[in-house]
Amino acid sequence: MKRTFVIGDIHGALKALKQLIEQIQPSDEDRFIFLGDYVDGWSESASTIQYLIEMSRQFDCIFIRGNHDKWCQEWLEGKSSDPLWLSSGGMETINSYKGLDSSAKAQQLFFLKSLVNYHIDEQNRLFIHAGFASMHGPLKEHYETNYYWDRSLWEMAISMDPSLQPDHPFYPKRLKQFSEIYIGHTPTTNYGITTPVNCKNLWNIDTGAGFSGPLTAIEIESKTVYQSDNVRLLYPQESGRNK
Repeated sequence: MKRTFVIGDIHGALKALKQLIEQIQPSDEDRFIFLGDYVDGWSESASTIQYLIEMSRQFDCIFIRGNHDKWCQEWLEGKSSDPLWLSSGGMETINSYKGLDSSAKAQQLFFLKSLVNYHIDEQNRLFIHAGFASMHGPLKEHYETNYYWDRSLWEMAISMDPSLQPDHPFYPKRLKQFSEIYIGHTPTTNYGITTPVNCKNLWNIDTGAGFSGPLTAIEIESKTVYQSDNVRLLYPQESGRNK
């Protein structure tokens, strides 16, 4: 039976991604939806993108754009580097590209430019890196950057009264747009949690792989969770992201 796996923010932790794929033991029928932030943090950003390119040749893969991926794309395009990017894992990403020839860099740039801002599947489930601000849904979003920067959707969900039901007039229209919403972008480790967080119909599966947590995948029908080792243990000589 075809399964769909959603994978959270990787941040250059290729070893953690390989652990997940080994646990999942995918078949050719399986689908993978990656929520973005493939780079910036650990030392294998360029290798992570290459691995994802190779995965897409074997499996049905959907790649969402994260804010860190956008930064990396702009750097590969020759644009000036945002100082915030350089201090948020960007230098590690730049270093990971040392030794790659122009052809390999062009292939990776093509991958980054082909990322999508969000995906809505056949069951009206939304997959997006960060969120959206429009109460009418991402199709009506005014600012593209909200897809990979917005935190208001997440903050709204975690602050809601748990007893509030969808038929209540105060229930947020943004959550009513979809049967389920899957996001990354805001590490659950910010709240001392290393597992996915579910609030109403929203799932956050960024479990802090760029910092001190594991990398997480979830099979969306069964809600089976797969996790790597704590990424710091996989890269003991590195510090990962500091912000």
